[in-house]
Amino acid sequence: MIMLVLAVFFQSQAQFTSASLQASGLTCSMCNNAIYKALKALPFVTSVESNIKNATFDIAFSDNAAVEIDALKNAVEDAGFFVASFTLTGSFDNVAIANDRHVVIGSRQFHFLNVSDRVLDGQQTITVVDKGFLPAKNFRKFSAATKMTCIQSGKAGACCAKEGLSESTRIYHVTI
Repeated sequence: MIMLVLAVFFQSQAQFTSASLQASGLTCSMCNNAIYKALKALPFVTSVESNIKNATFDIAFSDNAAVEIDALKNAVEDAGFFVASFTLTGSFDNVAIANDRHVVIGSRQFHFLNVSDRVLDGQQTITVVDKGFLPAKNFRKFSAATKMTCIQSGKAGACCAKEGLSESTRIYHVTI
């Protein structure tokens, strides 16, 4: 019961409003269109703007929608491509972050890496650094920034048990 009260007390408020992703493997406008259609079909996405020259996609989310981060990555992969970079922008309200610490934002667990202790307020952009959200070389750099094993799988591990997380809990590793 105490853990539940603490989890609710420390739950931070933020609403993700948009994302930007860069895809890799695109060679033509048909490739671009395949990703565009896959992203636009997601129920929480209101609009997608693509830049074929840079292989980037700016995605706007529905107000108060539950944004499924993995669904965005999966949509790109299901279209036959890979995510090369991924950022989320949102409106934050007094969200305290610290290096190598887990923070609940909305209903999701985020593990911040390579950040200074601070409070996020207003419009902020975070970068997802999990496997599949950036090139392997960059992932290795970020995974070296923590001794916690959750970064390898994106799921809570023994390192997270002290925070009361079950092993099936999805954890997004992010930086600013």
